[in-house]
Amino acid sequence: MRQSRMLIPTLREAPADAETQSHRLLLRGGYIRQLASGVYTYLPLGWRVLQKAAAIVREEMNLTDAQELLMPAMQPAELWRQSGRYEVYGPELVRLEDRHGREFALGPTHEEVITSLMKDEINSYRQLPMTLYQIQTKFRDERRPRFGLLRGREFLMKDAYSFDTDWNGLDTSYWSMHAAYTRIFTRCGLDFRSVQADAGAIGGEGETHEFMALAEIGEDTIAVCPVGDYAANLEKAEYQTSYQPEHLGTRISRRANLPAPHLLATPGVHSIDELVTFTEQEAGNFIKTLIYLMDGNPVAVLVRGDHEVNEIKLKNHTGAETVQLADAATVLQVTGAEVGFAGPVGLSIPLLVDQEVGLMDTGITGANQSDYHLSGVRPGIDFALDTVLDLRNVTLGDPCPHCGSEMNLVRGIEVGHVFKLGTKYSEALGAVYSDASGQEQNLIMGCYGIGVSRILSAVAEQHHDQNGILWPASLAPYQVHIVPLSIKDETQMGLADELYEKLTSQGIEVLLDDRDERPGVKFKDSDLIGIPIRIVIGKLAKDRQVEWKERHKAEAEVLELEAALSRITEHQLK
Repeated sequence: MRQSRMLIPTLREAPADAETQSHRLLLRGGYIRQLASGVYTYLPLGWRVLQKAAAIVREEMNLTDAQELLMPAMQPAELWRQSGRYEVYGPELVRLEDRHGREFALGPTHEEVITSLMKDEINSYRQLPMTLYQIQTKFRDERRPRFGLLRGREFLMKDAYSFDTDWNGLDTSYWSMHAAYTRIFTRCGLDFRSVQADAGAIGGEGETHEFMALAEIGEDTIAVCPVGDYAANLEKAEYQTSYQPEHLGTRISRRANLPAPHLLATPGVHSIDELVTFTEQEAGNFIKTLIYLMDGNPVAVLVRGDHEVNEIKLKNHTGAETVQLADAATVLQVTGAEVGFAGPVGLSIPLLVDQEVGLMDTGITGANQSDYHLSGVRPGIDFALDTVLDLRNVTLGDPCPHCGSEMNLVRGIEVGHVFKLGTKYSEALGAVYSDASGQEQNLIMGCYGIGVSRILSAVAEQHHDQNGILWPASLAPYQVHIVPLSIKDETQMGLADELYEKLTSQGIEVLLDDRDERPGVKFKDSDLIGIPIRIVIGKLAKDRQVEWKERHKAEAEVLELEAALSRITEHQLK
């Protein structure tokens, strides 16, 4: 393609609201433009990269014998009510009515639609197993769209759904998809990890893994073992603990010999940081008491002062539909004190205690009296340890649950997610099949998503320098960028056209910069665009020599035209 005919509106500076390198570079390189908050147009270069990513996804999905289809983006709200997700998804679900008042939603995902389809089309075990997928635009009304394509309200997604007769079959389908995802993200040039995760609003009855592209701007924190292969999203991550329920009685007996708690005046001292300064004690010596409303009912959650409550674990352990911190009025009503002075001693509401608190002999807690704390509070003596659970986020250096090595915490961008759904949707929507004995059974389902458009940002975040993007060859909009320094020089343009024709005749994707611009402008645009190979044609054209420059390398070299052609062919074969 000749660059003078393309829409590639590069920018010298990125808009001020572009917060991440990938967002800035995709804007500056002429790949995307914002239409509204979280809604983007893919310009010709961006569309080419998006198609490359989709092609890789499609090829690997087809290798698993998954079948591609296309489902409607507009979904009847009644399906979402049947599955129980209409309210669960909340305001992120884009809702609308047609002219007859029928309610619809723009699909953020398609579990309900595919299950409804299979309910009508599958009736026998002989038709199973089966996996179907689509690559389609999805819609989610994000509260705060940001980071360009990483957190948008409209995005391109690959969603696949497997249907099996039993859990063993689902296990096979699941790990087949997991292997396909590993190949997809490897081909896209991403540095990624597969991590254990929580199912969230998708739900399900089995394990789930997220594929995380490692990046500092990632919205997810991942606990990673530096020795083994353990990796988990912070919401799911576990750690090796010395807490053993069978030893709790011995610990409590020992604590009975310790002095009783005493009142400690802490005027205006609410937070752990303030308490650390005021008492000159370490944060780990405190027991935080947080009042939560779980399905509207108040409970007290206790964690060590240097730890944070993991609300996903809290929700999963208790089975609560809604979990939220209580407001100041509720805290006052439950504890008799303002926020910052709650403690477990004397509370009449249920206590959920993190296992690390169960290991403490004593701790400093709120006194349920404004401006006072209790020092020397003994877990199991001064308050009950009836419900002790893993309720906290892991921290840097916590021991790996598999091998005990100190874990690292890294940031990641979620680019894929695989779920074992089981019968969550088939049971709700009545999707059954007849087994070999003629008995009706619920379809056993899995679902598997990839943020295709998010791949662009993840790759740009990992592959760039101060001058622009460094696209892997598998995703680059073009493989070769030919840059003649002067289009008015007949020798230069003659050699540029010759090279262009030879390469395109071999099926190599080439962008020829035939614009009447200064060399500096052309080089800056070339770096911004990030095509893997740049061939500069200048004064040495009279000797049929060109300058060879690979985008990820600092140095350039002079080659004979034929040598450059051979090297490009070699690159294509890699």
